[in-house]
Amino acid sequence: MKRIPKPVFFICAILILLFAASSIFGVAYYEGDVEKTVIKGIDDIRWGIDIRGGVEATFKPADDYDATDEQLDSAKSIIETRMVSNGITDYELYADYGSDRIIVRFPWKEDETDFDPVKAIDELAATAKLTFRNEAGEVLMDGSSVAKAQAGVNTETGSAGQYMILLDLTSEGADIFAEATKANLGKPIGIYMDETLLSSPVVDKDNPNGITGGSASITGDFTAEEATKLANQINGGALPFSLEVASYSSISPTLGQNSLVAMAYAGVIALILIALFMIIRYRIPGVVAVIALLGQVGLSVAAITRFFPVFDSFTMTLPGIAGIILSIGMGVDANIITAERIKDEFKTGKTLDGAIEKGTKNSLAAIIDGNMTVVIVSIILLLVFGPSNILSWLFGASTTGTIYAFGYTLLMGVISNFVMGVFFSRVMLKSIAGFKCLRKNWLFGGAK
Repeated sequence: MKRIPKPVFFICAILILLFAASSIFGVAYYEGDVEKTVIKGIDDIRWGIDIRGGVEATFKPADDYDATDEQLDSAKSIIETRMVSNGITDYELYADYGSDRIIVRFPWKEDETDFDPVKAIDELAATAKLTFRNEAGEVLMDGSSVAKAQAGVNTETGSAGQYMILLDLTSEGADIFAEATKANLGKPIGIYMDETLLSSPVVDKDNPNGITGGSASITGDFTAEEATKLANQINGGALPFSLEVASYSSISPTLGQNSLVAMAYAGVIALILIALFMIIRYRIPGVVAVIALLGQVGLSVAAITRFFPVFDSFTMTLPGIAGIILSIGMGVDANIITAERIKDEFKTGKTLDGAIEKGTKNSLAAIIDGNMTVVIVSIILLLVFGPSNILSWLFGASTTGTIYAFGYTLLMGVISNFVMGVFFSRVMLKSIAGFKCLRKNWLFGGAK
């Protein structure tokens, strides 16, 4: 076995424990009476409707404007974009075309204390601002320059059958667009809804005078749903009406805060019992497994609280908690498989180094096989029940938020398992085996 320096165990263990503590409990400081959050923890998670309750609001076009079905879809897309950009993944959103109404249900913010539904929905009802910007972030034109956007199918040779978005510009917008594209040949022009980037198409270099004629197309690897959604979002920035709230009310949680606290206590007790079992049963591999398990919990929480900027913040629902619990169980299982393989190698007469090397190697295939099937299922859940709502027409929009939460936390938990339960646990195990005082087979699962 290739030896890993002994200090590596302490370095990994300390870093994992510090990371777990900071991601779970967060890091904050006070400037006078004002608390400044540096790293968000569990207390900063936005809890779903089922746990904390939320708001139900009905929007309608202002000034009794008679909206078309396409305009209602665009307005609905605006609300959805704003919720997703704010990390709200547990929501229900419907359009009632008969009465020109849009109904939305979403949870309270994580720092909400007065539970004022009017305040909660103000941001969603604000008039959308669509802008086209260059790489420097400068606004080239706004949504008023677009007369209409619609999904279409490319008929050009080599790209036939691919979905795209067709833009019709106003007479004034055509001139602005021509100048903007002429100045950005071969460069991307970002399409933003408020401050959220919707798409970033690159201007065709084959048009030295820019794109003229008052029409343009956005091509790419779009599905029919993606092309329709982007067209609706662009149309939303050019809506001839603003939204106003027709009615609103508060939603009571189905689970409640007290149940959440009870679940937290149960989780801590379960974690302690698991730790005792692993340490008593497997000794040093059990200790390493417990450290890795704490790191896995911390990494799963970090993926929810936006500890890492690459991950958006997330709404935690009851199924989301179930996803974390299931992934933790898989993490324990991965460490048990490795520890049992090491014990089996001792029975065949292997030395300590040989048992660790062979045991960790033989367990890897079983761990990967078990986890990869869960990864595939998680990705399918994210694609079907996520913000794209690929099959929401079949399964129903009311289930998208909760099932998406389960798929997301399950996927993040499995990834955390690979990072902590597979990589770091093996590094720490091979490192701690280098201490002379601990080089006893029974401490690693062998016989006394």
